[in-house]
Amino acid sequence: MKKRGKGVGSMWYGIGNTGLPNPAAAFVEIHGDGSANVMFGAADIGQGSGTAMAQIAAEELGLDYEKIHVTWGDTMVTPDGGATSASRQTLITGNAVILACRQAKETLAKTAGEKLDCAPEELSFRDNTVFITADPERSMTYGELMAAMKAAGRMAVGAGAYNPNTTGLAPEDMSGIPFEVYSYATTIAEVEVDTETGEVDVLKVVSAHDVGTPINRSMVEGQIEGGVTMGQGFVLMEEIEVNTKNGAIKNPSMSKYIIPSNRDVPEIHSILVESEGGPGPFGAKGVGEPALIPMIPAVVAAIEDALDTRFTHTPIMPKDIVAAVKAQEK
Repeated sequence: MKKRGKGVGSMWYGIGNTGLPNPAAAFVEIHGDGSANVMFGAADIGQGSGTAMAQIAAEELGLDYEKIHVTWGDTMVTPDGGATSASRQTLITGNAVILACRQAKETLAKTAGEKLDCAPEELSFRDNTVFITADPERSMTYGELMAAMKAAGRMAVGAGAYNPNTTGLAPEDMSGIPFEVYSYATTIAEVEVDTETGEVDVLKVVSAHDVGTPINRSMVEGQIEGGVTMGQGFVLMEEIEVNTKNGAIKNPSMSKYIIPSNRDVPEIHSILVESEGGPGPFGAKGVGEPALIPMIPAVVAAIEDALDTRFTHTPIMPKDIVAAVKAQEK
């Protein structure tokens, strides 16, 4: 017999290291042809931080994305970015990139202000052009600006560093400010359980995430989809078998430690809930681990809903489901 069930999982997640300093830095240089080098230490392990930092720099400098050249994770030339963990790189390295761009823009704005006869703070940078905010017709291209920079013997370089505004936790009661910003999410999962074989099919997932302002919508949706799939594997497949005599792992290879394949991935609907005013770059938040966390209780709850029973461990393997069904029949 096949039974269906639905489950809901919700979570909040602090972005960055808990109550600890965890800074990152970035370097920026704008060249005479209007392109820019952006250098930072954050390691891109597939989440797309290199793309995100290029977009952040392009937005802040007012340049086309294609004109931003990124160097990341090279300890010979890039500043420290800290670990790619705790969903922290968009918040922390992203803000470091913005600060580096703003320092470079100070020299650019000084030079442009001299040419356009205005104060530097009256200027805006957009679409490869610098213009007076209150009078956009008075403008100059980046090419003209960089030529003026060369004539004045000036260079547009910047360095920025950012450390989240947190405090340590009091050992007496753990009070304090452990994180500067939090992400929130809710995931709903629908499953079909075969009571004879114990197999579980995840049919459909809807996962809604507060992402602040998404820097790159496609990458955020991809992270949510990846997190959903990881959560599916966490609940249904990824069982570590341990030799109780010597503590050795009995299934240390991917042929024995099973994770989801593309054929296992359910129908996924990602919902990006945008909020403004956060401390991240342009209001962005991290979405790395938050994409995974609510999927786990959602799938567990869906299985429990289908079978009208409780499970207190993961993974929930077919043998566990068959045993639970037999226990109900007694």
